[in-house]
Amino acid sequence: MPTAPPSSRDVALETRFFLERFKKEIIAVLIVALLAVIAFTGYRYYSDRRAAAASASLANAKTAQEYQQVIDRYPNSPAAADAYLLLAEAQRSEKKFTEANTTLQALIDKFPQHEFVSTARMAMAANLESMGRSDEALAAYQQIATTYSNSFNAPLALLSQVYILKGKNKNDEARRICETILTQYRTSFWAGQAMQELRLLKPSSTPVPVTIPAATVPPFLAPPAPAPAPQSAPSPNKP
Repeated sequence: MPTAPPSSRDVALETRFFLERFKKEIIAVLIVALLAVIAFTGYRYYSDRRAAAASASLANAKTAQEYQQVIDRYPNSPAAADAYLLLAEAQRSEKKFTEANTTLQALIDKFPQHEFVSTARMAMAANLESMGRSDEALAAYQQIATTYSNSFNAPLALLSQVYILKGKNKNDEARRICETILTQYRTSFWAGQAMQELRLLKPSSTPVPVTIPAATVPPFLAPPAPAPAPQSAPSPNKP
C-alpha cells in the first residue's frame, strides 16, 4: 500500500524554525563572508593600483638612482624585480662590477622564483669574468648549466665556458663542451656557435715526434774497413 508523501507545510515549518533558532549565527557568517569579499576586493584594487604606479615609475626611470627609488618605493612589486636588473646593468656600464653583483644577489634573494633568476646569475658570472676572476666565473657558468638545464641560458652558459677554457689552453675540455651543446641543443642558435668554435679549436697538446737514434755497433763487432785501393805506379816519361 503506497505511503503518502510528507506534507510541504512540515518542511516549510522546519526551515522557518531552523532560521529562527540560528538567526544570529547565520547573520554573523554572512557578515564575515561579506567583509572577506570586501577586504579581498580592496586588496586587489590596492595591489593593482600600486603595481600600475610601480610600472609607470619604472617606465620613467633612466638612471641608477631612479631605479633604486623604484625598488625602495615598491619593494614587492614585479616592477621592483625589473628595476634590480636595470640597476645592475647601469652599474656594470660604469664598471662597478662588485656593486652590480650585490644588486643581482639582492634580486635573487628577494624573488627566488622569478623567471629571470638564471639571467641574473649569468650576469653575475659575466661580471666575475670582467674582473679577471675567470675560475670563479667558470664555476658559476657550470652551476648555471647544471641547475637551469631547461632554461634558455643553459646553452649560453656552456658556450661561455668554452671561451674561458680556450683562454686557459684547455682545448680538449672546450671541445667536449661544444659537443655537448651540439647534442643537447642541436636546434638552437647556440649550436651553430658551438660548431664554429669546434672548427677553430686545435688539440691542446700536439704529440712530439720521437727520434729513434740509429743503432750503433760496438767497434769490436764492426766489420773491418776496406783497404785503400793501391795506387798505380807512375809511367816513365818518354823522351
